Amino acid sequence: MMDFDSIPKLIIMCGPFKGCLGILRLLEIILSCLCFIIVLFRGRMVSPWGVWCEFVWVFCIVVPVVLTVVEARMWHILLAAFLPNWADLTCGLTILCAAMIASATLIFAAVFVCLTCVVSILCFIVSLVATFIFLIDALKQKLGCPSGYLSSPRGVLRTAEAFTACIILAAAADHFVNAEWYFRPLGMICSIIVFAACLLVTVVIMVLNLLCSTLRQWCLYLLAIILWCVFGYKRYMYNPYICNKCSYTDLNTVTIGAIVNLVFYIFLMRKIFNGQQFDKCPTVNYN
Repeated sequence: MMDFDSIPKLIIMCGPFKGCLGILRLLEIILSCLCFIIVLFRGRMVSPWGVWCEFVWVFCIVVPVVLTVVEARMWHILLAAFLPNWADLTCGLTILCAAMIASATLIFAAVFVCLTCVVSILCFIVSLVATFIFLIDALKQKLGCPSGYLSSPRGVLRTAEAFTACIILAAAADHFVNAEWYFRPLGMICSIIVFAACLLVTVVIMVLNLLCSTLRQWCLYLLAIILWCVFGYKRYMYNPYICNKCSYTDLNTVTIGAIVNLVFYIFLMRKIFNGQQFDKCPTVNYN
């Protein structure tokens, strides 16, 4: 006989998945896991298109899990100094997942599904259902009208650029895999390098736009300190100066000064986190 006293405990245990948003995320996680498990039973994916589909399903597992854990633990409040607009980030990631899993579903159907491939057909059906769940979740969050970079036309275009670049690279990789081993024209290889470089730049621009301006400056300062120390102290036996102590004096002055300034940025971020300057956190648009 069912113990009704255990029902409240069960509800508490399922706390992160309460409400419409929680149920949608739970379905996204379950369906994406099923797709990945089914395709593992199908066999090893060698084709770049298959690798892309596997990557998409894993990505669509990780994103809802991370978002759910962060919101359940209230960590998004701690991240407010670094990510001022959490609703915009969750909406943008959900839309990206919807686009990615839709592409994986269509690609898997076009490349791997056949009339006698029962496992592939099952994987396609589950992935198709997951696509509809992600689309419903994305539409529901978009109707909430979050304001931010990823929800703006510029952010949507950047996301579309990155997504399209991934499809281009997967198609290019599949082309070279199926071509003769000696067919590696320099022009086509240069094209792939350009596509990959543009994808990297697009992702960096999106990350910089999501982060608070103070954190951007802190990251750049930290990178500058690391580069200065690595290349400055690397050749400690070589002294281009006439004065023996001048070289280390200048090196140490720059290093110590940069570290002190880095500490100032940390204190500034603490003030932003405490709410003293949260509303004044500037946003910079990278076109």
